[in-house]
Amino acid sequence: MLRYHTQGFSGYGLQYSPYFDNKIALATGSNFGLIGNGKLFLLDIENDGSIRESNSFLTQDCLFDVAWNESQANQVLTAQGDGSLRLFDITLNQYPIAIFKEHEREVLSCNWNLVSKSKFVSSSWDGDIKIWSPARSQGSLLTLRPKRLEMSSAGSRVDKIQSSSKQIPLSNQREHNLDASQNKDCVYQTQFSPHDDSIVISSSGSSVVSLFDLRVNSQTSNGSIPQFNFMAHGGLEALCCDFNKYRPHIIATGGVDNRVKIWDLRMLRSGPMKVHGPYGSQLVCVNELVGGHELAIRQVKWSPHSSNHLLTTSYDMTACVWNDLSFNGKKITGKTNMTDTINHGLIKRMDKHTEFVFGADWSLWGQPGIVATTSWDGNTLVWNGLR
Repeated sequence: MLRYHTQGFSGYGLQYSPYFDNKIALATGSNFGLIGNGKLFLLDIENDGSIRESNSFLTQDCLFDVAWNESQANQVLTAQGDGSLRLFDITLNQYPIAIFKEHEREVLSCNWNLVSKSKFVSSSWDGDIKIWSPARSQGSLLTLRPKRLEMSSAGSRVDKIQSSSKQIPLSNQREHNLDASQNKDCVYQTQFSPHDDSIVISSSGSSVVSLFDLRVNSQTSNGSIPQFNFMAHGGLEALCCDFNKYRPHIIATGGVDNRVKIWDLRMLRSGPMKVHGPYGSQLVCVNELVGGHELAIRQVKWSPHSSNHLLTTSYDMTACVWNDLSFNGKKITGKTNMTDTINHGLIKRMDKHTEFVFGADWSLWGQPGIVATTSWDGNTLVWNGLR
């Protein structure tokens, strides 16, 4: 296991470079990201196993996420707490080469389009998702706003949501001291599909996962792009989402219910597979991962090397690598991880962090299974998740 400590800065998001086999971009914040500066670190893994800082950029507010420019090897995008996204050239010093500011609250996630490579997407505490072009800093190309699925009961279910929220300090709660009832519009994460440059998904504080198809020409009466929505975690916050890299219709989500859920989007579109419960539209998940984490799931990442391996992080200070038992790499097995009574498909549980674990990514290079994780403890760890 390799380790790098960012003294005075807590880790939030990281991503391996798609161009350099030894480089990681790391987004951090001082004072646990609650107040103060942020810092973008560029870390190089040396041949002797050490990790060194090759460059860094100090920012005026916390950085919550990071994404490499998929068409420019030396550019990195960051999501900042002041509502802006900033594009840095890692060969330069001090200042961003472009600033994109339209969000009204903290930007929580950013993701670069892997197909066309000409756009990126962001999501914010303000409830908006925005599509951007790096060549157009004066404004976003499109704004999307996930719908809320209204609960039919305002009783005990809402009380459970609020009590759960108070047990876990939200990563973006900052100085505002908001409870779950005030946080439902927050879009924690949004992602472009790695298979189709027009498909976007998001996960929200309302527990809703939304699917947008940007190719749809017809719009609703209020001018918004049509969207498919389903409640993913029983009314509790859905904190993260990710597309499977090999199965275009499969996504995974993680939430405050401590569970990872795997969904087949073909069922969402088919209509009859939807069921309607007391808390809005539902979709039956095809698999569920339990038993690895004791607190909320903060990040979920499908492997770039395998169709059935996932990486997760949690507020319980651990990271886990899983085997999706419903698929064996070639076909659907008919099994679920719940049927594995021994370890629920858990391959490895890493417990070397001493604070909340936020960011995680799989290395695209070398031996499959190498991952990196970053935590509020200021440590970025590189380890093998498959052995």
